[in-house]
Amino acid sequence: MSEENKFNFSEEESSAKEKAVEQSKEAVKKDARGLWKNIKIFMLELLDFREDTDRDETINAIKGDISFKGATAWILICSIVVASVGLNADSTAVVIGAMLISPLMGPILGVGMSIALNDIDTLKKSLINLAIMIVLSLLTAFLFFKFFPTADLVTNELFGRTKPDVRDVLIAFFGGMALIIARTKKGTIASVIFGVAIATALMPPLCTAGYGLAHNWDYFVGAMYLFTINTIFIALATFIVLKLLRFPMLKYANSKKRKRIAQLASLLAILVMAPAIWTFVNFIKESGVQSDYNKYVENEIKSNRDLWFQNGTLDIEDKKITLYFNGEINEATETDLNNEIKGYEKIKDFKLDISGNKNRSFDKISDAYDRAIRELDEKDRIISSLQEKVDNLLQEISIVNKNNNTISFSNLSKDAKIKFSDLEYFGYAKMLVSDNFINVDTINVASAKWNAKLNDSIKSIKDKELINWLKTQVKADTIVLKRQ
Repeated sequence: MSEENKFNFSEEESSAKEKAVEQSKEAVKKDARGLWKNIKIFMLELLDFREDTDRDETINAIKGDISFKGATAWILICSIVVASVGLNADSTAVVIGAMLISPLMGPILGVGMSIALNDIDTLKKSLINLAIMIVLSLLTAFLFFKFFPTADLVTNELFGRTKPDVRDVLIAFFGGMALIIARTKKGTIASVIFGVAIATALMPPLCTAGYGLAHNWDYFVGAMYLFTINTIFIALATFIVLKLLRFPMLKYANSKKRKRIAQLASLLAILVMAPAIWTFVNFIKESGVQSDYNKYVENEIKSNRDLWFQNGTLDIEDKKITLYFNGEINEATETDLNNEIKGYEKIKDFKLDISGNKNRSFDKISDAYDRAIRELDEKDRIISSLQEKVDNLLQEISIVNKNNNTISFSNLSKDAKIKFSDLEYFGYAKMLVSDNFINVDTINVASAKWNAKLNDSIKSIKDKELINWLKTQVKADTIVLKRQ
């Protein structure tokens, strides 16, 4: 073989290699398509809940829970009272217990189902029972908070039900979706229903609204707003799930009547869902504005060490942001703040109102700090002087109480009478004395009266014996005896 064609490959060999590469690529693509298909099948099987649906049982169960009368009405009243007590006592556990026993979900699910199935009779029944439920709940809560002794105290549990936000919308919608999915499953999952009853919290807003009727109208408006949000979005979730599951719509013999009922149901659905959609969009908008405002304050103001930020207020309705600073804000800083806000999409059109406190500039605050330090030093000197006086008083008291052992005069007098039978009168005390009117000292003074039959020489001997005896009894170096 010549050196020229030693490393030359034939055209057949190159073609075979290219074909092998193409076959390898096709095999990889086929495996990838197979893997994606398997993943798709797995996800569909994992998330598909249509196979477990029991349509007839679901419809019958929801219709059976719509009516409010007899035992159901009394259960509602009892649960409202329990929830009101829990709100008043600020007890989350009691409120949760009340939500578990409350039968509030029935009419709401009935509204969503009847609209989805074009069932006008069930819709009427659901709306009537929903109204009865609301009136009965409000009346019970109103009477409780009106006449309960401490019902005028605003607790965190009450206040928390007056300020709904976008999180309440999400809780109501996805809680309602979990509830209707559990209802449609063969063999209803009771734990899910209980959990949704707690999460969506239909009971506390109604109790808070009753409190508002009794004491504060603003609380009534806020609480009913939260209850409306929960009700509408639970009904919306019910409507969507039943439509996805393709529950059969109710058919009527009269086609005109069926068409009219369908139009009425559609109109009602729009009327019910419109506030829900508006509420959701409004909450999303407010949440975005609040988020941009927080980022603006954090990134442009708090991060600037030259600015002494105090606080700020956001007025979404008037599109106004008010910022309060300690110290003066010069024109250049104010211009920078106005320019920086343009970089935040949701608040770029807001008016910026900057308030600096001229009376609290850095120099003046420094002066106030120095003045406070001087005042503290002066107070320290006063305290030191007072402490010195206290120490002197304690020293004088110590002198007064020197050798002051607790003595029972009753026992001392009895022993003195036993020791000295001629003793007719006896007294003992400690007396404060001062010879220079500055220092204070204490002396032991005793009084004695002897039998009158004794002569003076005997009495003098008795005095000495009494003094010596007293010294041992009271442990004193000196005893002054006064004869009566």
